[in-house]
Amino acid sequence: MGKRQPRKKKKVRAFWLKQLHTWHWVSAAISLAGMFLFAITGLTLNHAASISATPVITDSSGQLPRAMLDKLPAPNDGHAPLPADVARAVAAAVPVDPAGHAADWMDEGEVYIAMPGPGRDAWVAIDRTSGAITAETTDRGWISYLNDLHKGRNSGTVWFWFIDLFAVACVVFTLTGLFLLQLHARHRPSTWPLVGVSLAVPLLIALFFIH
Repeated sequence: MGKRQPRKKKKVRAFWLKQLHTWHWVSAAISLAGMFLFAITGLTLNHAASISATPVITDSSGQLPRAMLDKLPAPNDGHAPLPADVARAVAAAVPVDPAGHAADWMDEGEVYIAMPGPGRDAWVAIDRTSGAITAETTDRGWISYLNDLHKGRNSGTVWFWFIDLFAVACVVFTLTGLFLLQLHARHRPSTWPLVGVSLAVPLLIALFFIH
């Protein structure tokens, strides 16, 4: 009876070791690329003032055909996108595609569509009377693009959900790592002092050096 107990404990420990190792490496594999991206962009965001970037601004203009101009809805307080055929006509006239973006219909003389994105800004305006199209794009460079992805700024719904799933994978990776540390700590006496340092350092910095 006495021999069965240690054997049972070994089996339980082996089971949990196998499970934790499996979840740990799977979550590591899933979050690897995202973790690398967020680590690098953490550095670039922290040193944003030291990284110079000159925005490239491009202005363009065109003309909306009268047939398309007549399809613009009357001014209202809504923000519906442009009608599909009008959006296609705008995209054919200037190098900006407003399809699917909310439009500002409140101005009687103009329709304005803002199209911000990661690392860039863009807008297009349509004169309701003449059909003149004015557009502007601002490209702030690939570092700004990656920084905006880090912040989830103007990155769309798919990226929004990617960040959530990536965060869950990181939590699984961290918690399984913590439990693995606990299982191996008996043979590695420096485990908990190092874990304590990982907690104490940011806590002390937050308490004494962030005002």
